[in-house]
Amino acid sequence: MEFEVTRDTRNELLERREVEFALRFDGSTPSRVQVIGKLSALLNVNEKQVALDSLKTGFGRTECTGSARIYDTEERRNRIERSFILSRGVPKPKEEGA
Repeated sequence: MEFEVTRDTRNELLERREVEFALRFDGSTPSRVQVIGKLSALLNVNEKQVALDSLKTGFGRTECTGSARIYDTEERRNRIERSFILSRGVPKPKEEGA
């Protein structure tokens, strides 16, 4: 998986960085959790500060583009981001006894 950051801007009002990137991969499209992990490792931030907004892949291609927002603190991210964005791509907990 190769990352290339195409745009990185700072939004002082919302205390976050807005990042657009291109991603090249082999095989199947990586999950949102894998993309957040790789992006946070590349930019040296905590995974709990990252909100992955979009991830777009063309049919039959091994590359995709996306955008993410990196907040200064986890509390700021939880206060600003909508709940469905934060829960998107996170595996659901398995129920016991089912």
